[in-house]
Amino acid sequence: MRLANVIDPRTGQVLPVIEPHDGACVPLSEIFASTGGDVPQFAANMKLAVEHLGEIRTALGEWGRRHSRGRLDLAEAPLLPPVVQPGTFRDFYAFEQHVARCRAKRGLAMEPAWYEQPAFYFSNPVALAGHEAPVHAPLGCRELDFELELGLVIGRPGRDIPADRTWDHVAGFTIINDFSARDLQRREMAVGLGPAKGKDFATAVGPCLVTLDEFRDRIDESGKLRLRMAARVNGRELSQGNSASMYFTWPRIIEQASRDAELLPGDLLGSGTVGTGCILELGPENTGGWLVPGDEVELEIERLGVLRTPITARKVETAIEPRA
Repeated sequence: MRLANVIDPRTGQVLPVIEPHDGACVPLSEIFASTGGDVPQFAANMKLAVEHLGEIRTALGEWGRRHSRGRLDLAEAPLLPPVVQPGTFRDFYAFEQHVARCRAKRGLAMEPAWYEQPAFYFSNPVALAGHEAPVHAPLGCRELDFELELGLVIGRPGRDIPADRTWDHVAGFTIINDFSARDLQRREMAVGLGPAKGKDFATAVGPCLVTLDEFRDRIDESGKLRLRMAARVNGRELSQGNSASMYFTWPRIIEQASRDAELLPGDLLGSGTVGTGCILELGPENTGGWLVPGDEVELEIERLGVLRTPITARKVETAIEPRA
């Protein structure tokens, strides 16, 4: 199943929808109303809905292809992040190639402790942007970067989840663009904390949530998920990678995230940047420079689609000029 949040063009309200086929979408509330029963509360809130995917799947089967009532054209319904304001957003650092290359650019070898357990930071769950929502650099930033990441949404609560049971707690996957203000990040991390203001201004997520059952054939015995990943800026492909190159598997990441902490439905986990998946790693001299107003970033992950983000200017105090 493919689930999304849209802005209902009729009411302006957030509307959880499902895409049963042909790119159309149907409100979850309409799916349940068509069965003749009561519409459950979770049909109006994706953070609640991800814990009831079995019920949604059953209702969708009863709804069937014969119904057209309530269908919306996605082109007319702006997409929001699949989960609006998740309770927590942990962004991991799981791709060895990206970590090694970025450290090498600073004259640093790999830190042996990195291999011992998955590392993450808490990012800003209220600064998420949906598909095609504009993003601008934060105040004082001249080195705006994209980051190509795979995102996972928790579907069932859990604490101290063992690795061999972690898939039971997964709702599905989405695409994450972890926008980064590299110059701000560089200064604040020099004091041994962060990233903070270099990261918390915007993270694009979407375009939808694709449920775990759509990926079962791509998960190997070790727990690695194999999906092709790519990034483009203004139509030029800059990055190619595969989620299977993650050093740490998703079961290991979920096990670490839930150690002595409660994971709740709707919580978002990021994989970290795939190798070659950002300007910092590739070098701005090789990519046409840092992102500037007028640029458009497209992140594509197999079976998840394309997450598109236009870069705009700040409404006040913009020091970066658009490309000539």
